[in-house]
Amino acid sequence: QVQLVESGGGLVQAGGSLRLSCAASGDTFDSLDLAWFRQAPGKEREFVAAVAWSGGTTEYLDSVKGRFTISRDNAKNTVFLHMNGLKPEDTAVYYCAAGATDIGFDSQGSYDYWGQGTRVTVSS
Repeated sequence: QVQLVESGGGLVQAGGSLRLSCAASGDTFDSLDLAWFRQAPGKEREFVAAVAWSGGTTEYLDSVKGRFTISRDNAKNTVFLHMNGLKPEDTAVYYCAAGATDIGFDSQGSYDYWGQGTRVTVSS
């Protein structure tokens, strides 16, 4: 069993930056793919970014490419989402996810474990 706890959300002005963190418990962290999803008010949850268990492969939502960077520190059982150039449309609750069911990085079905979410609000 893996438990995930996100932190780092908050209120930021457009153009600003935030770093989200997701700390995991359990001893299988370094064998899991990790991802960030987000859900804006009134919208479906969507994929944002993912990093493979090895750290060698990443994937991003087109609209965040060049602005967001996902990284992982297996020694600290933590995954990060560095967000730069934030826009009001990035406002959402951001969820960390972990899993080993490889049906695609952007598929929610690939992830067995989910955090409770951290809210990001970008003001214009």
